[in-house]
Amino acid sequence: MTGSRPVRGAAGRAPGRPKPARIPSGDRPTYSSAEGWPFPLWIAHRGAGKLAPENTLAAFRLGAQHGYRAFECDVKLSADGVPFLLHDATLERTTSGTGSAADLAWSALSRLDAGGWHSRGFAGEPLPSLVGVAAYCGRNGFALNIEIKPTPGAEAETGRVVATEAARLWAGQALPPLLSSFRPDALLAARDAAPQLPRALLLDGLRDGWLEQARALGCVAVVTNHQIMDAALVAQLHGGGMRALVYTVNDAPEAQRLIALGIDGMITDAVDRFAPALSPVASGVRD
Repeated sequence: MTGSRPVRGAAGRAPGRPKPARIPSGDRPTYSSAEGWPFPLWIAHRGAGKLAPENTLAAFRLGAQHGYRAFECDVKLSADGVPFLLHDATLERTTSGTGSAADLAWSALSRLDAGGWHSRGFAGEPLPSLVGVAAYCGRNGFALNIEIKPTPGAEAETGRVVATEAARLWAGQALPPLLSSFRPDALLAARDAAPQLPRALLLDGLRDGWLEQARALGCVAVVTNHQIMDAALVAQLHGGGMRALVYTVNDAPEAQRLIALGIDGMITDAVDRFAPALSPVASGVRD
């Protein structure tokens, strides 16, 4: 796919869409309605896909340089209950640490190198806390999809803490984060802790009862593996008042297929090949 023409899509709200409402007090956010969805079509996976160390602020900055205004990241808890960004349960693949991430306090995790594994130019890049990512997104008006990624056995606690902290960090802001998870128990705890925050159920396949489960959790969206999304599924979700999103779309023909279906969002690694805006990013992104 390298060298192919970028697939272009709207970086912000489509013409005529209203501005997103402030966080409401009810169980379902106002932007669950068809006319109020505030997320752009393209969402940068873990910050900038594979172009930068995943789930770091360096990745977010690189994604922003490519025109992205919405990001997806994974959040779990340290041993002392601090929400921070990391995909794996263990530290070896993407940091200089070893063992289970849940066994270390944030003071130790924050000193790890989360960039050197990727390339020399990112050596020394730290793991970010949710506090740091919230500040960066807030300063720049970026949308954020937080995947609640619990360490096995800590699903409910992670959902509760992440949702509580997200509600605090985004209080009063026009665009709250979208909380998603493959783990229904994490989403249930998130719903109970912060019912005003929007939620999405992540699915790698369509198991029995998935739609009823999404409804019971008060989800505003379902995010599936792109391979299982088709016209019938888009229609089923839209008919049920939910949005249809997919992961991880890195192929231009597949992106075009999904756009033709009326997909609401695509999470991608290919931030250098899919152009979310018609013009280059302005240089006003704030660190």
